[in-house]
Amino acid sequence: MAQYQQAIQTAFRDVADGLARRGTINNQMAAQTALVEAATDAYTLEDARYREGIDPFLQSLVAQRVLYTARGTLVATRLIKAQNLVTLYRSLGGDETIDGVPAPPPGKTAAR
Repeated sequence: MAQYQQAIQTAFRDVADGLARRGTINNQMAAQTALVEAATDAYTLEDARYREGIDPFLQSLVAQRVLYTARGTLVATRLIKAQNLVTLYRSLGGDETIDGVPAPPPGKTAAR
């Protein structure tokens, strides 16, 4: 009986954690998307300034680096969101297999 109660408490905690993380991840995704858009605009403007001879090429490279960093962070945030959805799905009793392959033990990732 104690093991059953422990399993129930763990399941509730996992679902609550997943739902809380989902709310913050959506805000983070929105902010990161806005940052990528702003960095894209900044790079476009800086590149135009370089092409017109107003600024040195270094300024264009700096703007490009900021844009690439923002894009990389957005990709990482999307991965975290996907992982969170998978964790939440499993916590709510989702299927333990994906395409006939059993899920890895908690804390480990599947080899590709």
